[in-house]
Amino acid sequence: MKISEEILKNMEVFQETINYKFSDVKLLINAFTHSSYANENKDANYPSNERLEFLGDAVLSIIVSDYIFKNYPDLPEGELTRIRASVVCELSLAQCTKKLGVGKYMLLGKGEELTGGRERISILSDAFEAILAAIYLDGQMEAARKWALEQLEDTIKSAVNGTGFKDYKTELQEYVQKNSDEKVEYEVIEEKGPDHDKRFFVRAVYHGNSIGTGNGRSKKEAEQNAAKSALESLNK
Repeated sequence: MKISEEILKNMEVFQETINYKFSDVKLLINAFTHSSYANENKDANYPSNERLEFLGDAVLSIIVSDYIFKNYPDLPEGELTRIRASVVCELSLAQCTKKLGVGKYMLLGKGEELTGGRERISILSDAFEAILAAIYLDGQMEAARKWALEQLEDTIKSAVNGTGFKDYKTELQEYVQKNSDEKVEYEVIEEKGPDHDKRFFVRAVYHGNSIGTGNGRSKKEAEQNAAKSALESLNK
């Protein structure tokens, strides 16, 4: 990996911002590397942050689950599930990364740069998970736990108080489970646009029937909008 002085300087600034010093700064650079940049710079060998995002998603889930399980012993399983979903949703994570200025450090391809990628919720949310995974690999679980909870403490409190971001998928699943144990499934029915400006169209399916549709700049966003649409129809 050929690392420019500008990238190294940006990584130094970000480490000061989060008060964590990486032993291997390449992990942090990897966390900031969007697939669009990796594809445009294959000769420089910049891997995308998609694998880190995968790991970070799992690490985040166990950190938040462990925290709310231990700190809110009187809450039933359903409430714990709702709180966790609200905390780890795209909007919540994107809000945290915006506060840290993550967008300005992202390594983006030209297309993503031109279409507002630095402010895109899906990119910022994925970056949070990738950064968490990088810290986990660099400093193990306790370092990752400390950083994640520092970023999400207020978000967790809001979720417990019922003032956090709404997770429509969880709300829809709870709604249908009043009458059945069958899960709502989500199907991508169409994708439009180039890779750097793609829009996903999704439908929520229950008992083989489409009960809501939605679209978004990521599959997660489209699924949330499909669930929201389904709830609006069911409540009518």
